Amino acid sequence: MTQKTLTADVVIAGAGICGGLLALDLVRAGLSVIILDAGPRYDRDKIVENWRYMPPRNKADFDYATPYPNVPWAPHTNFFPDNGYLKTTGPDAAAYKQGIIKGVGGTTWHWAASSWRYLPSDFEMKSRYGVGRDFALSYDDLEPYYYAAETEMGVMGPNDQQITPSAPRAQPWPMTSMPYGYGDRRFTEVVAPLGYDNTPVPQGRNSRPYDGRPQCCGNNNCMPICPIGAMYNGIYSVEKAEQLGATVIPNAVVYRIDTDGANDVTAMHFYDPDKNSTKVLARRFVIAANGIETPKLLLVAANDKNPNGIANSSDQVGRNMMDHPGISMSFVAEEPIWAGQGSVQMSSITNFRDGDWRGERSAIQIGYNNTAQTTKGGLKALQTGKVGKALDAEIRRRAACGVNIYVNHETLADPENRLTLSGDRRDSLGIPMPDVRYDVGDYVRRAAVSSREHLRTIAEAFGGTEVEMSDHFTPNNHICGGTIMGTDPRDSVVDSWCRSHDHQNLFLATGGAMAAAGTVNATLTMAALSLRAADAIKRDLRTG
Repeated sequence: MTQKTLTADVVIAGAGICGGLLALDLVRAGLSVIILDAGPRYDRDKIVENWRYMPPRNKADFDYATPYPNVPWAPHTNFFPDNGYLKTTGPDAAAYKQGIIKGVGGTTWHWAASSWRYLPSDFEMKSRYGVGRDFALSYDDLEPYYYAAETEMGVMGPNDQQITPSAPRAQPWPMTSMPYGYGDRRFTEVVAPLGYDNTPVPQGRNSRPYDGRPQCCGNNNCMPICPIGAMYNGIYSVEKAEQLGATVIPNAVVYRIDTDGANDVTAMHFYDPDKNSTKVLARRFVIAANGIETPKLLLVAANDKNPNGIANSSDQVGRNMMDHPGISMSFVAEEPIWAGQGSVQMSSITNFRDGDWRGERSAIQIGYNNTAQTTKGGLKALQTGKVGKALDAEIRRRAACGVNIYVNHETLADPENRLTLSGDRRDSLGIPMPDVRYDVGDYVRRAAVSSREHLRTIAEAFGGTEVEMSDHFTPNNHICGGTIMGTDPRDSVVDSWCRSHDHQNLFLATGGAMAAAGTVNATLTMAALSLRAADAIKRDLRTG
């Protein structure tokens, strides 16, 4: 059978937020673009229906992946039951059980939309504090791309309030934050006398109609799905790029990357679900999958000239896997708090994002989880044995007084935290699944001692009973590292423009390029890096 061949100026593997924003920018500049995604297209109405009929236990345990159908040619993580796609080992294996989905639009279908900028110091961990690694660029280099991403996504932020520490801004947020619901207001009031400044979280959701999307009306199930589309998802940028002429091909699993004598990339090959292969030719190639799938693909695509994997002469592909290991705590407050008014993540304590102590222990972020406590409270109430009106009253009490808070910790780049290909687990196309070995390190463990003290202090301030605190670190799906950036090709994978050191026409526009995790959600930084990569591609191809 003759292999089908497609051609474009740029081919992008990965139709999530990074691939979508990059594709839209390139199409607007007049370039022809093909976007490939391993997973299917999703229908918002169907996902909402799937979520509504999901078992209560899944909802109570924050299962965000199950509503998104898992397909055998592009499996993603499922937790109930664990489908075995991502195998984790090491001292903190549980802290890397990431929740990713594959499909057009990517994992931002089910994110909280927290859209923080990193601090200038986050880019200079090695030079300022003597730990970890520096980015290959400065905050000032990325600042205009931060704003471009905020504008395209529609990010609201506290334009009328000073946050300390805060990243410097040349322009205000595109929209001003929504007001807090009762839970965030009361949480802010209670923790303030303890010295905690609980401040608004910049969010990729609409506080007013914006870019054809409606204003958020507080459905409070942003994770796993915003039913009305007020929250930004990568699908919006993908669809806008498609309307301007980009070709989007779902269920397209890239498995092979060809290179020539100069080690330039000449083609990508993808399978459809029936394992029919298509070849794509382009002038520039981009991998914009998440920080797990990008290094996995580079390792899978090893060829004769690159036997250890594409872009892997440094042996850093799959290394330096990072996230924000978390500790969560729940309790029943002595007064009604009524979590659930507004979006799921409205506020955060950021007093501890930066300080000279970062040379010894990680910085942290403390967050109030505004997810409604009705499902969890209802399940707890059933365990009491109450029935009738007494059960109704107990459900109401627990829904009103239930509180969940968490601490997220920054991690340092560590080459021993590594993704490799499984030797025995493969998907339906025969492609190996990923294994990750993970250890948060003593840097995080030292910080966790005081993190637990912070949580206990807050619970006491609320008169909390039935206090439950996780005894291990939990994942947060903020996947960094894996294709780390740097100035030296011997110990990094890409440069400051996300261009591969090994292949001048291959870009890795992904959170995998990030050299440090910081303390806050990484999505906006990933998006900004992708838009910066788009500028490099436009210069290469001499467009505007």
